[in-house]
Amino acid sequence: MATDTLKRPAGASGAPGGLRRLLLDNGALTALIVLVIALSALSGDFLTTDNLLNIGVQAAVTAILAFGVTFVIVSAGIDLSVGSVAALSATVLAWSATSHGVPVVLAVLMAVATGIVAGLVNGFLIAYGKLPPFIATLAMLSVGRGLALVISQGSPIAFPDSVSHLGDTLGGWLPVPVLVMVVMGLIAAFVLGRTYIGRSMYAIGGNEEAARLSGLRVKRQKLAIYALSGLFAAAAGIVLASRLSSAQPQAADGYELDAIAAVVIGGASLAGGTGKASGTLIGALILAVLRNGLNLLSVSAFWQQVVIGVVIALAVLLDTVRRKAGATPVAAGTGGPKGKQAATYALAAVVTVAIVGATSFLHSGSSSSTTPKMGLSLSTLNNPFFVQIRSGAQAEAKKLGVDLTVTDAQNDASQQANQLQNFTSSGLGAIIVNPVDSDAASNSVKAADKAKIPVIAVDRGVNHASVDTLVASDNVAGGELAAKTIAEKLGGKGKIVILQGQAGTSAARERAAGFAQGLKAYPGIQVLAQQPADFDRTKGLDVMSNLLQAHPDVQGVIAANDEMALGAIKALGSKAGKSVQVVGFDGTPDGLTAVKNGTLYASVAQQPSQLGKIAVDNALKAVKGDKVDPTVKVPVKVVTKDNVAGFTG
Repeated sequence: MATDTLKRPAGASGAPGGLRRLLLDNGALTALIVLVIALSALSGDFLTTDNLLNIGVQAAVTAILAFGVTFVIVSAGIDLSVGSVAALSATVLAWSATSHGVPVVLAVLMAVATGIVAGLVNGFLIAYGKLPPFIATLAMLSVGRGLALVISQGSPIAFPDSVSHLGDTLGGWLPVPVLVMVVMGLIAAFVLGRTYIGRSMYAIGGNEEAARLSGLRVKRQKLAIYALSGLFAAAAGIVLASRLSSAQPQAADGYELDAIAAVVIGGASLAGGTGKASGTLIGALILAVLRNGLNLLSVSAFWQQVVIGVVIALAVLLDTVRRKAGATPVAAGTGGPKGKQAATYALAAVVTVAIVGATSFLHSGSSSSTTPKMGLSLSTLNNPFFVQIRSGAQAEAKKLGVDLTVTDAQNDASQQANQLQNFTSSGLGAIIVNPVDSDAASNSVKAADKAKIPVIAVDRGVNHASVDTLVASDNVAGGELAAKTIAEKLGGKGKIVILQGQAGTSAARERAAGFAQGLKAYPGIQVLAQQPADFDRTKGLDVMSNLLQAHPDVQGVIAANDEMALGAIKALGSKAGKSVQVVGFDGTPDGLTAVKNGTLYASVAQQPSQLGKIAVDNALKAVKGDKVDPTVKVPVKVVTKDNVAGFTG
């Protein structure tokens, strides 16, 4: 068995050496303590009961995924599929219980079985198919996500109410996701430290060939290890969907990287043989504390990614230093000074409480600022349309003397839920939200309503929750206008293709519905193909290039946003604006430039900067208690070469 316990180097004795060893042996815990102390000093909103509970909720899904990944990494493997398996499992549960009337208990068992089967497939490909773990799980990442989209048809599915209670609180204050995280952590710790399969993980990770020669059935153990990872992924998916009250086929995208990061930050080695559940929990908490604190400090979403990347790199560097210093932590289940470890944790808790208590004096009486504070959560800042919403909102906030914090949800409904929770616990005057998904934002908006914080929705509404004002253009009406524009340009007859937005987003669904409705009036227009290009210019280029191979006679293109339209124009080359007419959506600066140049025939412009401006205006009215209209419609406008010169957006 692998025991990673190394002898103390000769020069490590003495008080300074003892302190150095203590810090190296508990690097993740030390980092968490430093983060908590620093953020407590920098933000008066950090060390509140509500915010600390928020951190627990926000860490829950990552931690549950990471516990499963810990099994794999300890055995010197890797699992890139856990995010997709989580989304697939939740989709199976919602689809079977909601759409097909399967009893909820059986639906939950089906979801868990889905995760286990996915893990078994991974294990079989690795153990018996001899595929590298990276390749096998990368394939499952794609298969799992694709199946989730196929089952859901790209749309969120409402989650059963009885299961959605996993996203609620007990007694009105204790979040259920935190309890689930603790239970799954205890199970992971028990498996690693008290079971035969746990000891097998360390043996395989320490030296697989030696484990095999000692009589361990390595192939069977790998099947079980990856099945456990799939089981934990299914549990994480159910908790995540419960928080969002819907199964999102694109949920947990990229979470596998967070899970791996949490395990590594927690002290596990990617070389295998080392790792424990408590370290993984600390790693997940570090990531959650970082994101929470950076949100509270209004750090740019782009810089947040930089900071988290640096933290991951430092964690791996610390692991290298620790090994060179002979301070590798004891692997769970292999013995070690447990009393000393407990004393270390107790000492850390005492030091943290003492220093944090001292820093609280920095913020006493400092919350008397009269400047209105607001938060704006955008679905993404990787799209010029939403960048313009931000610009309009920031310009208006500066004009009105409003302190506006802007966050980027990166098209992740769960991350947006976390951001909205942070806004609510910070006691902002108002919250402006541009939902990733109209259903998934409902629970977070309800929490803000309960806290008496006005909520303004911009561009997209929030379903099943009350907002003070919806500032939006009509996506369906805009889609109808786009269809009418392309049909009239082609004289009512012609062959077109449609580039759809990102599957699962409300904007993609609404615009697609508008296209379909508008084209009903033009039976002479034949739709040759409809394919998603995810609102992305590069994907628009690739998808349009592929469609041209199958449909070289295409005469028109409707794209659900200008970015995809610009990608299509690049694929069309000299045909754009001549033999093939292209209509986009949004009226972005690059799109308007293409209209001027004649390569883009028209863009259905929503005036995004006006959306941001009007949202801030209405939020300030709501903060002051003035009456606001429940709906403010910003008209869409078809911009062509004839009127683009006078259009400002």
